[in-house]
Amino acid sequence: MQNVPQIAHALQEVLSETALQAGRESSFIQRQVKLTGASFVQALVFTWLANPAASYEELAQTAATLGVTITPQGLEQRFSRTAADCLKRVLEAALKQVFRSQPSTLPLLERFTEVYVQDSSVIHLPESLRDLWAGCGGDAPSSAALKLQVRWALRSGALDGFFLTAGRANDPSSPTQNLPVLAGSLRLADLGFWSVPRLAEIGQSGAYWLSRLQAGTQVWWSHGERLDLAAYLAGQRSGELELAVELGATQRLPCRLLAQRVPPSVSAQRRRILHQKANKKGFTPTRLQLTLCDWTVIVTNVPAAKLTLKEALALLRVRWQIELLFKHWKSVGQIASSRSAKPERQLCELYAKLLGQVIQHWCLLCGTWDYPARSFTKAARLVQKKALHLASTLKQFRSLCTLLSELGRAVSVGCKIDKRKGRPSTIQRLQQVAEALA
Repeated sequence: MQNVPQIAHALQEVLSETALQAGRESSFIQRQVKLTGASFVQALVFTWLANPAASYEELAQTAATLGVTITPQGLEQRFSRTAADCLKRVLEAALKQVFRSQPSTLPLLERFTEVYVQDSSVIHLPESLRDLWAGCGGDAPSSAALKLQVRWALRSGALDGFFLTAGRANDPSSPTQNLPVLAGSLRLADLGFWSVPRLAEIGQSGAYWLSRLQAGTQVWWSHGERLDLAAYLAGQRSGELELAVELGATQRLPCRLLAQRVPPSVSAQRRRILHQKANKKGFTPTRLQLTLCDWTVIVTNVPAAKLTLKEALALLRVRWQIELLFKHWKSVGQIASSRSAKPERQLCELYAKLLGQVIQHWCLLCGTWDYPARSFTKAARLVQKKALHLASTLKQFRSLCTLLSELGRAVSVGCKIDKRKGRPSTIQRLQQVAEALA
């Protein structure tokens, strides 16, 4: 429970002092009134953390417990662009706080100093907000959208890179792309972040990377001859292979290429998806793209003595943990949902709910993070139940520390992943690989 005092202090600082200052600097609070930036932020964050579909009445009830009497109608009138700016300032202050717990003890992850997963997720906004957050094209075009850029350190649990960018910002230019990577650590990222020069930089820093292969990347044999990967894979009779190759037209990045043939049903599904995407975007699939549907192809700079093909395939699944994090924020935390059609209210709600998810994550780090088979969803539900209690104890440091310690113990004991026989969880798969190679 070593994080408890630090997290308690951060909660008080961000939701009290920082929120008070943000209320004034954003011009949300222009005169001496009972409703301050701090009470407004706290009422919204803790109410929506407890119940993402809470009404104005419930928001007003929480405000009353914090010592502020305001009617639901009066609270409704406070949702404005200045209110959103106040919340955004507090959220950005919270995102600068990084907390780490005891590293996970899962054998396969223990081989690395840290395991980073990074990705982005888009939240569409009303068109009138496009001057604040310019939208994007893609599969779901929108004139206004906010993109969450997140890097999650899985071993220590830290959200050590969390940025808000415009929806139209591309992933290769994300602020998470150039965050420092600890020597001996491993980075896992979606192909949207693919960059051979960046992979080379990670290797030069003494860290490791593992990724699926971007189809358009030039691949060379280590002796300098161009490798026709599509033809090479098509001629293989074996279901698995490992090659020493170099990547890039000019960079020539040395690495291992690992491949495993997938079942026909998986191959057929991949081809259907590829053709649907090609029809929608107006391009013809290349020979290599079609061939890659038959294989899972991984490239990495982790040496063979440190990582086998089967282990690499298991680690590749770990990247999905951040996809599940986004899914949880959207389905359980409902960060992209609102009961209101008012754009300003929707923006305020988004910022407040995101802040609630950050606070929830801090609470989870008060527990035993080194226990690998924890259920993030069960733990988050537990924090939801205690959200209003957190609000009422926020001003009492000792009481807040006690509550966070209790939450940590409850998470460690009662929030375990249920074992699945049909579709094992990522943690189960990692444990199975470790046991098979023991």
